[in-house]
Amino acid sequence: MDIRKRIGWNLRRLRSDRNITQEDFATDSGFDRGYISGVERGVRNPSLLVLERIAKALHVDVAELFNQEGAIQYSSQRRR
Repeated sequence: MDIRKRIGWNLRRLRSDRNITQEDFATDSGFDRGYISGVERGVRNPSLLVLERIAKALHVDVAELFNQEGAIQYSSQRRR
């Protein structure tokens, strides 16, 4: 899985687990909703500093955004 897709699926998974909408997450983390959408779709290439801000907003370690198993499981559940 492409690293951008993996990060996107993990962001979506972690945000969804917390019942946070894209709009609310964007507002709370200081990003534009369109940017968050792009990250979740794997079309944006966020910098390390952006990934750190996203992880902090989700209250997780930045490494969780790179979790391959979590991304694969969540993406396969959502595609059914």
